[in-house]
Amino acid sequence: MTVQQSKSPTELEFGPRRPEFDIDDLLASDWHGGSAFRTAWFNALSMLFPLGEKFFIESVVAFRDRIEDPRLLGEIASFQAQESVHRLKHQRYNERLCQLRGYDLPSFEGPLRKRMAWAYRELSARRRLAGTTANEHLTAIMADDMLRNRDCFVGVDSRIADLWRWHGVEETEHKSVAFDVHAAVGGTIGERRMALLLNTFYFFKDSFRITRAMLRHDGKLWSLRVWASGINYLFIKPGVLRRIARPYFRFFRKGFHPWEQDNRNLIAEWETQRQTDSRIAESP
Repeated sequence: MTVQQSKSPTELEFGPRRPEFDIDDLLASDWHGGSAFRTAWFNALSMLFPLGEKFFIESVVAFRDRIEDPRLLGEIASFQAQESVHRLKHQRYNERLCQLRGYDLPSFEGPLRKRMAWAYRELSARRRLAGTTANEHLTAIMADDMLRNRDCFVGVDSRIADLWRWHGVEETEHKSVAFDVHAAVGGTIGERRMALLLNTFYFFKDSFRITRAMLRHDGKLWSLRVWASGINYLFIKPGVLRRIARPYFRFFRKGFHPWEQDNRNLIAEWETQRQTDSRIAESP
């Protein structure tokens, strides 16, 4: 008898998309509505993705042989494929950004590489998987807010907004894969809770570290106006971090599962808009 280890919606099917984004001219500028802080914030997030997604893939795939559910095995393969594409797209993004603006990519990545080397050396495979589960929760709730609320990208060229929304859609599609694998191999709620606390600290530590380094390079680190606009964006209006507080804490509830919030409608809306934009672009 087949064991059902996947807890995702039965109708959910997903796989990798390989879109192209012509954004080099935008990366050279403060592309997020002319805001130095918002641009640096999103660019800093991009810096975390290539190394992070490599770690996530390896953490999940390490337990593939212990999964019996064909559906979850298929989701692992799709997760791996999606994250691999994300890694490549953001690696190109990061390299081109640093070339255009003179940033030091190794200095951004150095602390991440050291911490991941420590994790491979000191943590068990299951605890690394718990860390991936935690990070997938963070990216899923940030993606939900980004797809649900158009104010995340006010004044942003559609070409680069499309890149971020595409990434958000795929993070939504595979948001329960690491969670279901961790549960299937005996991972505990305590492991996941502790991992979320630790990974939240490091996620935001790295994000602000890189944001600060970019602003320093651009000569805007000590601008009160830049930081006031950043605090406003993150915590007040629209408050993109304030808005994810409630879904963040749901993770700590007994019985939590990523798909208890069924937001497949956001994927469908994005797909519909994508098809509409494609038809418009192809029309004479």
